[in-house]
Amino acid sequence: MDLDISWERKDGVLIAVVAGRIDGNNADVLQDTLEFGIGPEDRALILDFERVTFISSAGLRVGVIIAWKFKDPGMQFGVCTLADPVRHVITVSGFDQIIDIFESQAEAIETFRCN
Repeated sequence: MDLDISWERKDGVLIAVVAGRIDGNNADVLQDTLEFGIGPEDRALILDFERVTFISSAGLRVGVIIAWKFKDPGMQFGVCTLADPVRHVITVSGFDQIIDIFESQAEAIETFRCN
């Protein structure tokens, strides 16, 4: 499966819905697409990984790079809806200690709205 990225906005939150495998062959495409899709007015981003079947260290690196773009006060970033294999990689790597992980888009949006 090729990497596919689509965009949504819900309650003022930009959501990138990612599908496929994220690895060294396409991590740069993911990074470029995300950077291009984030506008200067965007204060919150959720990466929805419900349809991501695999993520490598190259994919995790992209997540950290994008998270840094949302580190300023008033900005929010998170990843949601992880399949078990992806959750395992993110947990084992310690990524979950530096990035907010949510069970669903709804949970992420609600948390962002309350902060």
